[in-house]
Amino acid sequence: MTSVEAMSEVFLAAFRTLPKKQKEAVLEKLLKDKEFMEDLIDIVIIEQRRKEPSRSLDDYLADRKKKGKQCLTHLNLKGLLKKS
Repeated sequence: MTSVEAMSEVFLAAFRTLPKKQKEAVLEKLLKDKEFMEDLIDIVIIEQRRKEPSRSLDDYLADRKKKGKQCLTHLNLKGLLKKS
């Protein structure tokens, strides 16, 4: 178990020991935290799309260009990604 995993276990164990009202207060604060909610939404989307087939960056950019959408090449960021 990594130190990150161990720390998360400690926090989860502590959370579970809280009385119901205190658990609700913690969850309420988390749900009001904009950055936390954005991260949570990202995690949900990743999990929902995990089984989708992957595609190369070039295929993605070609598809975006075909659909007339702005893509990374417009911002000249594609060169930052190394070809494998």
